[in-house]
Amino acid sequence: MTDSMKAVVLARFGGADAFELRDVSVPRVEPRQVRVRVHASAINPLDYQIRRGDYADYVPLPAITGHDVSGVVEEVGSDVTEFRVGDEVYYTPRIFGGPGSYAEQHVADVDLVGRKPENVSHLEAASLTLVGGTVWEALVTRAQLTVGETILIHGGTGGVGTIAIQVAKAMGARVITTARPGNHEFVRSLGADEVIDSYSADYVDAVAELTGGRGVEVVFDTIGGDTLTRSPLTLADAGRVVSIVDIAQPQNLIEAWGVNAAYHFVFTRQNRGKLDALTTLVERGLVKPVIGATLPLARVGEAHGLLEDRGSYMLRGKVAIDVAGETVALPPRNS
Repeated sequence: MTDSMKAVVLARFGGADAFELRDVSVPRVEPRQVRVRVHASAINPLDYQIRRGDYADYVPLPAITGHDVSGVVEEVGSDVTEFRVGDEVYYTPRIFGGPGSYAEQHVADVDLVGRKPENVSHLEAASLTLVGGTVWEALVTRAQLTVGETILIHGGTGGVGTIAIQVAKAMGARVITTARPGNHEFVRSLGADEVIDSYSADYVDAVAELTGGRGVEVVFDTIGGDTLTRSPLTLADAGRVVSIVDIAQPQNLIEAWGVNAAYHFVFTRQNRGKLDALTTLVERGLVKPVIGATLPLARVGEAHGLLEDRGSYMLRGKVAIDVAGETVALPPRNS
């Protein structure tokens, strides 16, 4: 093992040019950790929020950021029995808990690490870890979505939305989602039963029509804006709203009282149990990661820009990082 590796380092808070490709020391393994040769990572909104300084109090600089890993175990700690050298694994590094995944190697606590699904590539697996764990936390742990219920998913073509559609369908729910023109057939191919045009239709009126005025049992908010205030207008009595978007401005939730709504605000927690459940769904063909663009490690800043400006592109699903290679696959621009 060499003592150095390539990593993309956040040198300062700011724009996509704040990253530098550097040679850094290979991290050392503690007794209950594994060291992983990173084959792939991915980009999340959390990543560019950290880069621009939204969480400056929690991220001392310089920092290696990134929150998705798929790779191969190269070393195990003295107290690790769950994995061996050569095992293919995937996971989300502990958020605000140390170096992230924009590097050739990464060390993680063993309780965060899951076995990679055998039927997907490292790029696909890395595109699932944080969003998949978030969806599981939101729909299973918090919303407790059940068979036969109806869910409205705001933003069906994003990294979280594409997985949420598939997980909700696998759970036996009726899935309604919002999407731009040109993406309706795509989200239907993922399992959406009904699609609301996010450009031309009012989703409150559309849900009323699609449900005969009854409303949906669950709303999953992945886009923010006024969805917290308007979503109760789409709910059945005692419905649940789950949001993964931090909202800075005050929100008037008076409409929630009229339907006895429950609100859940989710910042996902990492653990192997959620990954093991997702692996089962992936290996049974019920969930497939969606990659809309791929760039190599040295172009992480450009990858951030794609996700931040996703409205300018026909970008579906995740932006992946080929840490071990040089894959370049860019989405077309919207006309």
